[in-house]
Amino acid sequence: MHDNIRIDGGRLWSSLMEMAEFGATPKGGVCRISFTEEDRQARNLFTKWCEGAGLSVSVDKFGNMFGRRAGRNPDLAPVMVGSHLDSQPTGGKYDGAYGVLAGLEILRCLNDAGIETERPIEVVNWTNEEGAILKPMIGSEVYTGALPLEDAYAMATPDGTAESGLDQIGYKGTVDLWSYPVHSYFEAYIEQGPILEENELQVGVVTGAFTQQWYNLKFTGLEAHAGPTPMASRRDALVGASEAVLAIREIAQSIDGGRGTVGCITPFPASPNVIPGIVDMTVDFRHETEEALAEMTARFEARVPEIAKANKLEFELVPTVTIARVPFHPTLVGYVRSAAETLGVGHMDIVSGAGHDACHMAKVIPTTMVFIPCENGISHNELESATPEDCEAGCNVMCQAVLGAANMTDDLEFPA
Repeated sequence: MHDNIRIDGGRLWSSLMEMAEFGATPKGGVCRISFTEEDRQARNLFTKWCEGAGLSVSVDKFGNMFGRRAGRNPDLAPVMVGSHLDSQPTGGKYDGAYGVLAGLEILRCLNDAGIETERPIEVVNWTNEEGAILKPMIGSEVYTGALPLEDAYAMATPDGTAESGLDQIGYKGTVDLWSYPVHSYFEAYIEQGPILEENELQVGVVTGAFTQQWYNLKFTGLEAHAGPTPMASRRDALVGASEAVLAIREIAQSIDGGRGTVGCITPFPASPNVIPGIVDMTVDFRHETEEALAEMTARFEARVPEIAKANKLEFELVPTVTIARVPFHPTLVGYVRSAAETLGVGHMDIVSGAGHDACHMAKVIPTTMVFIPCENGISHNELESATPEDCEAGCNVMCQAVLGAANMTDDLEFPA
């Protein structure tokens, strides 16, 4: 490692602030949805910056963008580093953009220092990570072959399809997906949680990502007039749903590290003086280990029929999304940990509770991540905030780790 190399923190911060002008919101966040004019402008600026750094830019058939810095040996597979530039409708300046621009800053830094790596290094911007109009992380999912390109093209958006959206912004590329081998993948991100801030540390060494199980749950009772119907006679679907929400919280809290969430709940007919006859809701369970997740979901699946029976309801419980635990590559995790120690950056091992493009990449390519704190753990929110110092520290750690991988002459054994 070139442990005397440091990125230009001021340049990184300036890049983050300039990128945040595309889709800027009154509350200080960004709205940069995939396939919009703001997305096109952000991509154009990224292209300009890549070309200004001497990188060769390519775009694959699903709009994923790659800026390549040549290595000493062009026959060696490249190291990739990056994230995404799209945002939530009321998103922040750092979620996703930090990872892309940290990757770009690393390559700019290597240029400034005149460092030549054995392998090429590519900075990547993945298409539609946030899933504001399509499902999340679709660019990396298509890239890795988990989702067929034609299926992704056909997905509906508010203005047409994903394919027409790429055509509209001029970023339906010609390069085949994963048309060449990749050595390893790195992704820098804000933590999107409060753990690093609470521990007063600047870097999270990400060892993997949570396993997840999602459900759609529907309770069916009988809508009736709120006044004439006695409490004992009611078949109130919302009462059943409320008890399920509390059960989800109880189950998640009873297992150390558990997560349980109801993100959507929709009563019908949603009238002030009508007892709800139907409630549709989503359920999201997560944990670091598959054993603990299995315990949580088993308890929940046993509890739902009890709730329905007690409230004279029918129910439908349908599993919708199952995500296996994603371990990151121990060699790359070790590079990140070693870099933080060498640079004297306060750090801790951490597991990602959220999904990232790195989770798709880790299934086929040796992968790891670096987290930095975000204020109060807030993300997917215009109030999302990170400090210049933390952004610089995380990028410096990532730079050292990427250099370690880019100077390897051997392939990493995979799967880990």
